[in-house]
Amino acid sequence: MRVSKQKAAQNRRRILTAASRLFRENGVDACGIDAITGEAGLTHGAFYSHFESKDAAVTEAIRLALETSREALRSTARGGTRKRRFASVVDAYLGPGHRDSRGKGCVIAALGPDIARQPKRVRVAFTVGLKQSLALLADLAPGRDAERRYDDAIAALSCMAGALILARAVDEEAFSRRILLTAARRLNRAERFRARPGPS
Repeated sequence: MRVSKQKAAQNRRRILTAASRLFRENGVDACGIDAITGEAGLTHGAFYSHFESKDAAVTEAIRLALETSREALRSTARGGTRKRRFASVVDAYLGPGHRDSRGKGCVIAALGPDIARQPKRVRVAFTVGLKQSLALLADLAPGRDAERRYDDAIAALSCMAGALILARAVDEEAFSRRILLTAARRLNRAERFRARPGPS
């Protein structure tokens, strides 16, 4: 029995959503096609009707995760000045809620080391998505000089992802929260991330 185009699109999305969550929770190499199809409630046949290999699914799952993160960033950063929008993104990213929802959180912090070991096609997809996320974050950063805002976005995201990795790794709740809070305070108070005049 043939599946309608709409149902096929829904199945593809189910596979990618399941893969994206499982990869972030357990790592790419720890999740096989059995785990992905089981989580999605579909068969191997359904998987291979959409993807020729696991690498193909990884590539698309990374794209989906980065796209979802950008949408969350946009919704978090509505209203107020650039400084306020930037601070709201920092606070949300470095909050305990984000730390505790690895399967739905930032793919950069969850899978950075894994992605470095993946095939080129996966790394290319990650690179494109990362640049798009940085451009969005740069639009929120204070200041008038676009190049400096982009550099600030690189520094901020590097700090946020690193802090999130550390906060998830330690086994003391108080220390974990301190890592998150300290990183957020430093970013939100740093002169580099305050409004500054552009070039004359």
